[in-house]
Amino acid sequence: MKSHQINNNSINQIVLILVIALISILIFTNLSYYLTGFLGAVTLYILYRNLYKILIEKKGWNKPFASILFILISIVFIVLPLWALINYLTPQIVNIGSNTDEIIRQFNQVKVYMSNKPVLKNIDMSDEALLGFLQDFTKYLPTIFNSLVEVGVNILVALFVLYFMLVYGGSMEKTINNALPFSKMSKDEIWNEVFMMVKSNALGIPILGLCQGIVAMIGYYFFDVENFITWGFLTGIASLVPVLGTMIIYIPLGIVVLASGQTYNGIGILLYGLFIIGSIDNILRFTILKSLGNVPPLITVFGVLLGLKLFGMMGLIFGPLILSSVGVLLKVYSNEYGRSNETIEMANASDEDTILDR
Repeated sequence: MKSHQINNNSINQIVLILVIALISILIFTNLSYYLTGFLGAVTLYILYRNLYKILIEKKGWNKPFASILFILISIVFIVLPLWALINYLTPQIVNIGSNTDEIIRQFNQVKVYMSNKPVLKNIDMSDEALLGFLQDFTKYLPTIFNSLVEVGVNILVALFVLYFMLVYGGSMEKTINNALPFSKMSKDEIWNEVFMMVKSNALGIPILGLCQGIVAMIGYYFFDVENFITWGFLTGIASLVPVLGTMIIYIPLGIVVLASGQTYNGIGILLYGLFIIGSIDNILRFTILKSLGNVPPLITVFGVLLGLKLFGMMGLIFGPLILSSVGVLLKVYSNEYGRSNETIEMANASDEDTILDR
């Protein structure tokens, strides 16, 4: 009986793929600390790409000069506001956490207030619960400071990588496009999904947080909340939290105000948060955010949960992208293998080496 030998070409391909995979894993494990910076550079590149091409191809700008311009734009409109926010909030949060006497006083007020209220009285408000909360809070303070250092390093990495991505963007995109073993239709599906998801989340999430934070500040000021600016910022940041969102700020804040004897202000904060701050989310999703990219809410919620676990803060952008990639890959599979061989050959024959303008 004649034996069949494996084609040497197939063996070479498998070995090459394994080598590439092993080298990629080695690189990823040793540079994972800078992954956030790299993903940030990818995000900025996608946001700037079309405008950068206009300056280079239609206005005739020099590539390095145009790249430096976009880096300066990133510093002015992203890095400096982020630094100012961190510089303002860090001492405020540390001051709140270190003022244990005030925390205990307000905690006792809330405990007395909740002791005879339906549903609320079932919440554990023991001294052990307060002690556990304070211990957890102080335990995370060093982590917060270490994260600030990591953020600073990765911002430098993002700007450094962004420069080279912009200067060599054309050849980079062409290389990636040629490396994808799919038809033109499938490549367009992948590229369009990446651009849409990154643009939607990179622009949509900050817009949503900023608007909810500003609206919260106005309400907190109106209802005489002490440090209303700080609590407004924290409410905007809390909008990033999946499902619960801003409720994790305005509900405890409203209860504390109620417990202090300010009944009208406490009820006002709770109603304002529920109907005004919360409704901003829905209004923006059906107006501005929908125009950026009509991303299904479930993809956003579970994608953010996945992304935060994998990539930290940049997971807010790339988590939904990873989750939505399942649907894109199913479309690619349908394009590549769900059609007749003749149709696939015709699609591959029309494939171009350059990426269409988006």
